[in-house]
Amino acid sequence: MAAPVITDNPLYQLLRDGKVQEFNQRVAAGEQVDLRGCDFRHLTLVGLLAKGLDFSNSYFRQADLRGIDFTECVSMEGASIHGAKISGVYFPKQFEAEEILLSLQHGTRMRYKA
Repeated sequence: MAAPVITDNPLYQLLRDGKVQEFNQRVAAGEQVDLRGCDFRHLTLVGLLAKGLDFSNSYFRQADLRGIDFTECVSMEGASIHGAKISGVYFPKQFEAEEILLSLQHGTRMRYKA
């Protein structure tokens, strides 16, 4: 698996700068962003609207994800959430609870159930 990346995409950089609401507005206006395999370590993403976004193979170590609804994102398969704050998070139904717990506690990459 490739190491997580920090891209120069302006929308991704908004998230790195903590400008979640501006990110949401620009995505809602039709701007495109590729978040596959991105590095979200230690970022606060509270308020992120994840519908239609692809977070596959992304890295959320110790990120603040509280309250995010990932149920309508394109994918989170292969993502890792080690040590993240996940209170109130809705994960895609393709993940079993054990898969989420293993990733949270040990940093494993989450896999969709067969």
